[in-house]
Amino acid sequence: MTGIELPKTKKGRETFNALVEAAGQQFYLKSYHGATIKDITEAAGVGLGTFYIYFDSKLTCYAYLLRQYSHKIRRTISERVEGLTAQREIECVGLQVFLEMVRDDQHMYNIIWESLMVDPELFKEYYTGFSERYQKGILQGQDTGEISPGNPEIISYILMGVSNFIGIRYALFSKEEDLEAVSEAVISLLETGLFNQ
Repeated sequence: MTGIELPKTKKGRETFNALVEAAGQQFYLKSYHGATIKDITEAAGVGLGTFYIYFDSKLTCYAYLLRQYSHKIRRTISERVEGLTAQREIECVGLQVFLEMVRDDQHMYNIIWESLMVDPELFKEYYTGFSERYQKGILQGQDTGEISPGNPEIISYILMGVSNFIGIRYALFSKEEDLEAVSEAVISLLETGLFNQ
């Protein structure tokens, strides 16, 4: 990614990580447009000039943060579904993990969605990247007969759309939900279909 200078030392990594964490907090509290680089550096406990050692702009920092969220979500889901072989179980556990992450790290969700207003290309890149990776699993499921035939891109966006709005209702609006039961209900509906024949 251009505009970023990744740290080369342990101290540099600590400072870089403090800036990224502070940026996430400030973008959540004040929005992208409301948060300033000064807000970020003060929250990170470093001088203003330190920001520019690592990032050439606030937008570059925001884009980096957004990509880190994408990696974190995929990595966390991948770790939790490791060893599972049935596509239904993979989808159910994956949804539950996503909902838990939304519930436990709400600023992540806000920043992802705000990217549509900050830079529509970032928003598009975020979801198309997720879709492309999702399609690989969908194709594998279709090959084994566990997922119905159909356009894997459309299926990926259906599943992402369901996950996002279930996340809004059951992980943002309320923190008291049984996310395992919610995930099971969603997957059961996908399994049986919405419309009666």
